[in-house]
Amino acid sequence: MSESTPAASSPGFIRAVGVLGLSAAIFNCTVGGGIFRLPAGAAAAAGSAAPFVYLICAAVMACVVLCFAEAGSRVAQTGGPYAYIEAVFGRYAGFLAGVLLWMVGTTAVAGVASAFAEGVATLIGLPSARIAILVATFGLLAAVNVRGVEQGTRLILVASVAKLLPLLVFVGVGVFFITPDNLIIERMPAAADLARAAIILIFAFSGVESALVPSGEVKDPARTVPRALALAMIGVTLLYLAVHLVAQGLLGPRLAEATVAPLAFAAEAFLGQPGYLLLLIGASISMFGYVSGMTLAVPRALWKFADEGLLPKPLAAVHRDYRTPHVAILVQCTLLLFVAIFNSFEQLAVISNLAALLLYAAVALATLLLRRRGVQQGGGLPFKVPGGPLVPLLTVALIAWLLTSITVAEWSALLTTLAVASLLYAVTQRRGLVKGVEE
Repeated sequence: MSESTPAASSPGFIRAVGVLGLSAAIFNCTVGGGIFRLPAGAAAAAGSAAPFVYLICAAVMACVVLCFAEAGSRVAQTGGPYAYIEAVFGRYAGFLAGVLLWMVGTTAVAGVASAFAEGVATLIGLPSARIAILVATFGLLAAVNVRGVEQGTRLILVASVAKLLPLLVFVGVGVFFITPDNLIIERMPAAADLARAAIILIFAFSGVESALVPSGEVKDPARTVPRALALAMIGVTLLYLAVHLVAQGLLGPRLAEATVAPLAFAAEAFLGQPGYLLLLIGASISMFGYVSGMTLAVPRALWKFADEGLLPKPLAAVHRDYRTPHVAILVQCTLLLFVAIFNSFEQLAVISNLAALLLYAAVALATLLLRRRGVQQGGGLPFKVPGGPLVPLLTVALIAWLLTSITVAEWSALLTTLAVASLLYAVTQRRGLVKGVEE
């Protein structure tokens, strides 16, 4: 990450992204494969009260989104959350934010890939084929992305269009077949159970941090960012609530038991085998689309770290013919493969959420300081979160509550990663390898 300056935007970028374009990007980054899998986990943790967990996640994300909206309207540089954090807390904090962002992407992609492989193995009737499917998936994605960004984006486009169709069919038709008694809430879970359910389910709401990375290419960020965030997150919340209510209304307590493909089993209840196949195939396409998109993006973080001297220089290599960071792509895909093989979707989703929530809390604190210092890099007046410091502080408090459900093992995985990254940062700073250190 380069030193933060009061420049209006990143040099060389054209501000062409408007409200609808940014809303679509946020919606696409947020609605991934998780929603096809997470209703079962929410039902297992909170029972028939699971819809309240969606509202808890929506409330947390609403606060987070407001903080992102103000920070994004004040810091108009490409980089998203790590640009906001670096502008306030300095280079090292910005570096750690970049590491957290990379960790969010890595664990999320590996988790969704694990679920994708399980779903495809179920679809073809060969549960033992999970590892072979993972090897084939990351082998294909590595080959496609090494050959060029254009080929990678074609995969993303097809999957993005296809993933919404089965969800809309599921909600639009399934709503006429629900059993009202299945929606009755018999008891409210304890606060600790709600926190654990939310820490799992919030995976389905994350993605805003990735969509806002190209903030330097947004037109009138003070106006565009808050409006796009509000529009996208309202749509996401309504879609998720509708999907869960239909699934719960169809399956009742059985929803918690359908851990591999809950929506497919729910669709089977009113569409039979064709419905089951439609949702299972739809889930597979959606998950593959998510993995494809993030496999295109995440290796660029490794390349950036290497280019700035924070990782071995070979990772910063660019292919002579294809002009892609081929070494970073191959290393990242290999890492993703091993992480996905040895971990389940649920395990990786929680670690991804932990990294994301820490990033969100840092952005909330950065928002307070950006406002206090009067930072205003973009054109026009910046957006101000209503209520003064209330929303950023409430954001931190809600995140702290959610983090009470994180286990020691989950904390250890994240803190070990940050410790190794900090050691690399210290070594490169000491040797003067980081760009800008000698200047």
